[in-house]
Amino acid sequence: MKKFKKILFCIVLFPFSLLSQELDLFDQIETDELTQTKLLPDKMIFTQKFLWGEKGLARVLKISSLNKENRQKELKLRRAMLKTHQFIGFLTLGGMIYQGILGGKLYNGDYSLYEKHKKIGELSTIGYFTGAGLSLFTPPPLVNKKVKGFNSIKAHKILAMIHFPAMVSTNLYKKKNKKIHKYSAYTAFASYATAIIVFKF
Repeated sequence: MKKFKKILFCIVLFPFSLLSQELDLFDQIETDELTQTKLLPDKMIFTQKFLWGEKGLARVLKISSLNKENRQKELKLRRAMLKTHQFIGFLTLGGMIYQGILGGKLYNGDYSLYEKHKKIGELSTIGYFTGAGLSLFTPPPLVNKKVKGFNSIKAHKILAMIHFPAMVSTNLYKKKNKKIHKYSAYTAFASYATAIIVFKF
């Protein structure tokens, strides 16, 4: 058990060191200075448009009026939210690995681990959807740069379209259907882990 804890600690801790050493890939899709007249990109995902669009909730409720000064603040908020998204992503991945090990033992008949498996699952779910929310509702960049060909950012987004519904399915069927729950969990973990790997490397 001690050996397992050390391995899990290394798995979770190693990516954190990468965060401080490498250039954040989000720098590729945002502009640091407001050197143009347009304050919003031409295209935004629906959650960003709902909150930060020209007629978004933040504008209607006067939380953040659309001007140069506020957009500078929003870009700083964006960076902080995406950094937190990454950090929570690694913690969630560690939780998923541990939960998967417990789940395997549980399916093999060790029912004493049920409560621990359940608790780790709940924490992983909270971490996952918190991280997803930070990504979906972050303020938009100034410009959504079009990069030709396939790259890590595109792969990350495609994989998100797999692990998000798989994660929803995992939680929906945890009591209704053990088989669907199990395979949904495997799909969620595999696509989620791959999304983190391709984005960082």
